[in-house]
Parts: sequence; C-alpha cells; structure tokens
Amino acid sequence: MNQPSSSAPLTHFDAEGQAHMVDVAAKAETHRVAVAKGAICMQAATLALIEGGGVKKGDVLGIARIAAIQGAKRTSDLIPLCHPLALTRVAVDFSIDRAQSAIHCTATVETVGRTGVEMEALGAVSVALLTIYDMCKAADRGMRMEGICLAHKSGGKSGTWNQGPA
Repeated sequence: MNQPSSSAPLTHFDAEGQAHMVDVAAKAETHRVAVAKGAICMQAATLALIEGGGVKKGDVLGIARIAAIQGAKRTSDLIPLCHPLALTRVAVDFSIDRAQSAIHCTATVETVGRTGVEMEALGAVSVALLTIYDMCKAADRGMRMEGICLAHKSGGKSGTWNQGPA
C-alpha cells in the first residue's frame, strides 16, 4: 500500500494558508480510475424488505444506483474545491450480506483528464448508502453506514494505489 508521508503538503492551501482550487493545467491528461466501497448495516427484517421488493418507495437498489451515478456527476457541486470533471464511466454494484445484515456498495468511476476521480467514487458510494437509508428509514432508523473508503486509484503522476488489508 502506498502511503504519503505525514509531511506531504496539503495541495488545497496556498503559501499563505488560504484555500484554493489546485491548478491542474500543466498536468497530463491520463486515464484515471477510482474504486470506492462502503456498506449499510440494518435489521434483518429491513434487508428482507429490500430483497423482497416490499419497500413502498420502490426499487431500493435501482434507485440507489441512479442516485450514486448522479452523486458522482455532481461531486464538484458539493465539495467546494473539487474540479468539475467529464466522467467517462460510473458503475455501481451492490451485494447482499445476509450474515451481517448489510448491503455492500462498490463504485467505479473513470475519466480521461488532469485530475483523479477519487472524490467522485467516494461521493457515489456515500449517496447510494444515504439513498438506501432514506428509502428504508420508516422501517429502520438504526441503520448505519460504515467503511466508506477508497479501495483503488490509478492514473496520473502518482500512479496506482491500492488499499491494503483491513
């Protein structure tokens, strides 16, 4: 696992300590990929409602997938110093974990550009899980989102990074 040193400069601050959007004009355009993951844990009965299509608001995972894609596309509207990016791909996958009474979400985001798509992938997972919560909160207000993290990134000057074992 590649880890930056603790003395790595924070790029969103100028020499005077003021926040600014990083200038990426001199960076090369490369194919960039980021994969993020996370989960939402819930009561077994809530998971059964989702699997059985019994949630009155509709197809929970179908709507969460669309919300995740929208979230990735709108990341720069929500995170002040993110660059708006032309995304070339957003893929969102869900897996049911009955043993843990959870739904795992993985988002893969790609672009060809001058800056990475880590925030877009993390945003996609976060919005997907928030959407599941919103659609199911009437049945289970105790749901919790956990483990939202970057799992992989590639492209750009810093190359490839993979999350190590947990």
